[in-house]
Order: sequence, then C-alpha cells, then structure tokens
Amino acid sequence: MTINPGNVQDLIQKVKKQIEEEQDLSPALKSSLEMLLVVVTLLAQRLGLNSKNSSTPPSVDPNREKEAKAKSAQKQGGQKGHKGYTLRPVEDPDIIRKIPLDKNTLPEGQYRDGGCEKRQIVDIDISAIVTEYQAQILINERGKRFVAPFPEGVTRPAQYGPGVKANSVYMSMFQLIPYNRVEDNFFEQMGIPISAGSIFNFNQEAYDLLGSFEQWLCNKLVLSDLIHADETGINIGGKRVWLHNASNSWYTFFYPHPKRGGEAMDAMGVLPSFQGTLCHDHWKPYFNYGKDHALCNAHHLRELEWAWEKEGQQWALDLSKLLKEMNKAAEEAGGCLDPPEAEEFRQRYRNLIQDAEKECPPPDIEKRKGKRGRIPRSKSRNLLERLRDHESEVLRFMTDKRVPFSNNLAENDVRMTKVQQKISGCFRSWQGAEMFCRIRSYISTCRKHNVSATVALRLLFEGKLPEFVDIE
Repeated sequence: MTINPGNVQDLIQKVKKQIEEEQDLSPALKSSLEMLLVVVTLLAQRLGLNSKNSSTPPSVDPNREKEAKAKSAQKQGGQKGHKGYTLRPVEDPDIIRKIPLDKNTLPEGQYRDGGCEKRQIVDIDISAIVTEYQAQILINERGKRFVAPFPEGVTRPAQYGPGVKANSVYMSMFQLIPYNRVEDNFFEQMGIPISAGSIFNFNQEAYDLLGSFEQWLCNKLVLSDLIHADETGINIGGKRVWLHNASNSWYTFFYPHPKRGGEAMDAMGVLPSFQGTLCHDHWKPYFNYGKDHALCNAHHLRELEWAWEKEGQQWALDLSKLLKEMNKAAEEAGGCLDPPEAEEFRQRYRNLIQDAEKECPPPDIEKRKGKRGRIPRSKSRNLLERLRDHESEVLRFMTDKRVPFSNNLAENDVRMTKVQQKISGCFRSWQGAEMFCRIRSYISTCRKHNVSATVALRLLFEGKLPEFVDIE
C-alpha cells in the first residue's frame, strides 16, 4: 500500500474538525484522541523525508538512485584551464641505469655517439632507516670518562624517529585507520614493530606539542571578520556529547563538550570575544555572539522543499527559486550585488513573504488553550516567521562579499568526524576525543594554508611549526 503524505495531512485536519464539532465526547476521550492525532501528525511528517527536504543524509534516502547527469555540450576529459596531474619525467632521477647497445646486432659500418633515449619508472621503496649515533668516549689519566653529547631528543638505546611518529599520527588521526591496522602496516610494510600503546603515545605527544598552537588558533579566529559555526553529536564511552566547530577559509578549531548550547560555546573560548559576522544554521544560542549574523540558506532550501512537498505551500516553492536566483546573481557579480540590484531582489523577497502570510496564516488566537504559552504553529509557519523576522541575516550574502550563501564550510569541516564515528563507533574516553579535536584542528588549518598533513606532522615532531604559524 502506498501512503501519500499529503492525503494523510488532509485526513488529520478532517478528523480534528470532526472532534471539535462533536459535542457528546467526554473530556477524557477528547484529550486521548487529540493526543493520538499529535502522534500521527509527527509520524506523518517523517513520511517522505530525504536529503533534499531535510537534514537527513543521502545514505538513508529510501530507494536511493543516482540522478542521471544532464548532458553537457563540452567534450569529455579535462576542460580548458584544468590543472592536470600527468606523470612527467624528472630532471634529477635517483638512479640512472645505462643500457649499452650490443654492436654485434648492428650491420657493419662506422658509428658515432648520438646520445641516449630516456625513459623513467617512478616507484617506491618502503623500508626502515636505522641511524646509529656513536658518541666518542675519552678517559683522562685519572680515569674520568668524557662522553660526546648526543643530539637533542636522542635519549634511549633505541627509539622511534619523527618520521615514524608523523606517519603513525597521519594514519590514525587523518586517515582514521584503527590502531590494529596501523600496527599491521608498520610491521608488514617496513618491518617495524609498533604496539597500539606506542601509537596512542605518539598521538598524545602530538596533542601536547600543539598546546601553544591551539591558543594561537583561537586568537586568530577571534580576530577574524567571519566565522562559520556548527556542532554535531559524537559518542564518548557510549554517551552522546557534542563536537563544536568554529572555522573559516584559513582556520579550523574543534572542541568537545557535554553540552550543545551557550555553556559549551563559552568554554570553547572563541565566540565570547568574537566581534565579526557569525555564519550558522539558526541555532538560537549563536545569536548571543558576534556583531552580525548570516544564516545558512542550504538549510532554508531543504526546509522550503519540505513545505512545498509535504504541505503544498506554493510560496515555499517560489521563495526557493528566488533564493537560488539571488545566489546565482551574486556569484556572477563576483560575490556582491550592486545596491540597486540587491534592493530589487529584497523587495521581491518581501512581496513573497507577504503573499505567504495569506497562504500560511498564523494560528487563530481564539483557539488558544489556556492563557499562557505560545500558540503551536505548523512547521511551514515557523519557517515563514524565521525568514520574515531574519531577513537581514538570510540575505546578507547579497551585500557582503565575505559572506557565503550557506554554512557548508563548517559542515564540511565536521564531516570527517562523522566518518570517524562510523569507523570506530565512539571515542573511548574524553582524552581520546580531545586529542582527535586538537590534532585535526592543526591538520585542517595546515591544509587550508597549502601545507600537507604529512609535512605538518613531520615538522611538529621535529620541534617546528609551519611558517604561517607566527607564534612569538
């Protein structure tokens, strides 16, 4: 049996009207029926939810099928201006092997040297490199020993070097490979025995080395003009907590906390002192921080899609098209519209909101039950009031070149956290979550400055930081 969500909503409204008109129902029975209708309404709203009309991820879309891509007039392959990655010969190969020509295979005659034809093979050789330091010992006439000092950091008869540590942290914290598989990789590829305990110690060492970097990172974000903020649920020891993110095009900061709201945002230490524009998804505690705000229109487009599909709100479809048109115009104009064009779009926006007030009116105040509390509103009405009351925050992307159309940057930054949770299921301890957040903050920030994760971690274990980190 196929259930049409629209028909279910119509039936619910019909039953509600019948209950209100029925005079012979006892108060207890009437309350019970109303409660059941609430439950049915909530269940009906979940029918047909997908990644296009809600925050549901595409992986759980029912009967998910890949949409066929529209045919393009462009030719197949890399387009003009595309940076290619074709393997090319290098000027200084590591090994040169000359191939002499067997003159016995040549016809008789006189020959002169004509140079050579070159071909190269790019390969890898994964192996351990053991460096032994032999400190000279001198003994004077009195028998006193004098030993040459070892280099800084060389403290044990045998120890792991910065390359091993960097590679271990890279695999466990960046590629999210479980500890046991990291052990297997080191032993099978390089013949280096490393225990899970050593891998944990490398991560702990990286965490400790990044203490000053984290403070520097927070200060950089506080002084930024724009911050994207988001939060997502994570699991620590079987308990749901929250991972908070503050980021922009240059910096990324992750922070775990038991709470989702203002208490966590204060403890994070970035937002309380921030005086720029804060981009977010309308989570109300964010409005207590920053000077200006910009709301994520990717969320609005999904909610407008829901209002059109589930409740048949024509205004939602029209407003969705207008927002997309605004975004396209802003992109074509270089990220910011001229004041006259922006004002024209703004007036069209207001006109659609006014039309929506007629199609999706507020609830009748006469139907209020009791004298206190806010009258319940439909999901579409709540969305309409948000878009009406926060017009400046919704449309800020048109007039401020720094502000994007959506909050996707923050959502992209936290995406790998969800991957980590799928792989590992949870963090076993707060210590593990804190290590993950600080190290991932460092790696993500380095990559935004075109410093690879491998180079960044190697520098860290060598006691250095990338050049862009100007810690005094």
